[in-house]
Amino acid sequence: MRKFIRNTFLLVAMLIGGVEAMAIEEAKYAVVLKEDNFEIRDYEPYVLAETVVEGDLENAGNEAFSSLFDYISGNNQSQEKVAMTAPVSQEAAGEKIDMTAPVGQQRRDKKWVVSFIMPASYTMATLPKPLDPNVTLRQVPATRIAAVRYSGFWSEEGYLSNKNALQSWIKKKKFVATGEPNWARYNAPFSLWFLRRNEVLIPIMHVADTKVPQ
Repeated sequence: MRKFIRNTFLLVAMLIGGVEAMAIEEAKYAVVLKEDNFEIRDYEPYVLAETVVEGDLENAGNEAFSSLFDYISGNNQSQEKVAMTAPVSQEAAGEKIDMTAPVGQQRRDKKWVVSFIMPASYTMATLPKPLDPNVTLRQVPATRIAAVRYSGFWSEEGYLSNKNALQSWIKKKKFVATGEPNWARYNAPFSLWFLRRNEVLIPIMHVADTKVPQ
């Protein structure tokens, strides 16, 4: 049944087509520099729901999607305090969390960390606890990000090509990476390849902001 619900959701997302990115909440950021397909963005703080999976780049996202989608679909706990006249807590299972964009995928110790960004209305304190022990929540602080945007299939070749281009651009602009590349996808798997919005995101800081060891 859950597989049927997920497939139905993805089909609806596909039918929405080109407007789906506007219909789904995105992580909030401000563009501070734009050059062709490259951008420097300042992201506001946000919370991730993430899970770690093994496998190659192209299959890891599919493997992780089920756990994360189940979490936002109700496989979680939300705790609500009852009035002081009844000083107990009431636990309600099944809070649904809106879908957001992008879905992120990042390499960690020969595995892949796949993540959903939580809606801005939630904090670490208000998000329901995942029932799946493989799904965890993590607060991400405000971050400056270098990004490259491209369309096309979700292939390792496309990812690596754009990652290398972004890393060269970062060096050219005299920035330095402060974290690992993140592969971001904004569309449903059934979206037409030439309409897909894909990005590689790398946290950065300016060379002038780095401290030289004494």
